[in-house]
Amino acid sequence: MSTKKFVLSFILLAAAILGSNSLFIVNEMQRAVLLEFGAVVRADIEPGLHPKWPFINEVMKFDARVLTSDAPPERFLTLEKKAVIVDSFAKFRIDNVATYYTATSGDETRAEQLLKQRINTGLRNEISKRTLYEVVSGERDQLMEVLTSAINEVARMELGVSVVDVRVKRIDLPPEVSQSVYNRMNTERDIEAREHRAKGQELAVGISADAEKQREVIMAEAYSSAEQTRGEGDAESAATYAAAFTKDKEFYKFYRSMNAYRAAFSTKSDVLIIQPDSDFFKYMNQSEN
Repeated sequence: MSTKKFVLSFILLAAAILGSNSLFIVNEMQRAVLLEFGAVVRADIEPGLHPKWPFINEVMKFDARVLTSDAPPERFLTLEKKAVIVDSFAKFRIDNVATYYTATSGDETRAEQLLKQRINTGLRNEISKRTLYEVVSGERDQLMEVLTSAINEVARMELGVSVVDVRVKRIDLPPEVSQSVYNRMNTERDIEAREHRAKGQELAVGISADAEKQREVIMAEAYSSAEQTRGEGDAESAATYAAAFTKDKEFYKFYRSMNAYRAAFSTKSDVLIIQPDSDFFKYMNQSEN
C-alpha cells in the first residue's frame, strides 16, 4: 500500500470516528443531558438527532417511562404506639433531568434508594398521626393521597423526579402481637354474633306471638261466623217445622210421640212405670186396634 493511500485511509477513518462522536440520538422513551467536562450544558434534550463536540461533550441518557420503586417492609408506630409492618411501593418518572443527574449522578439505583428513604419518612410521619384502624381501613386512601402529594413535592425539588403514585401492598402486625390482636378480634366478633342471635330470637318470639294472636283472632271470627250460620239454619229449620206442623196438628202430636218412644226405649235397661191408658201410649193403643 502506498503512503498516499495509507494517509487517505487514516483520514477517512478519523473522519468516521469524529463524525460518529459528533452526533447522538435520543428516542421517545429517553431523557438526556449534554455534559461538558462533567458539567451540564444542556438539559432535557428532545427526542431526535443532535450534534455535540467529540471528546469534549458527553451524553447521559435516562429512561423516561414510569418506573417502580419497591421499598422493603418497614416497622412504624401508630398514634396509639402500636407497631405495624408496612410493605409499600412507588411509581415515579424523571421530571427534571438536570436535577436528577445532579442528585443521583445518573444512577437509577441511587435514585430509588433516595426515594425509598423519603417514602419511609413520609409513611412514618403520616402513620404516627393515625390510629391502627385508620391506617388499616378507615383513612387508608386518604393516607395514600396525602403521602403521594407530600413526597412528590419533595422528590421533584430534591431528586428531579415526579411521584405518580404511592401504594401500600400490605400492612401486617408484628408476630409478637398478632395472636393477641386476633384473639381480641375473635372475642369482639363472638360478642357481636351473640347480639345478632339475641336480636333474632327476640324478633322470632315477637313474630310467633303475633302469628298466634292472629290465629286466635281468625279462629274466634270463624267460630262466631259458624255459630251465626248454625243459628240461622236452626231458626230456618224451626220455622219450616212450625209451618209444616201448623197445617196438621194431629201429625205433630204423632211425630212428638214417636220421638218420645225412640228416646224412652233407646236402651233395654230403661224402665217406665206408667198406666197403660195414659196419653203416653195413646198411639200404641191405637195401633193395636
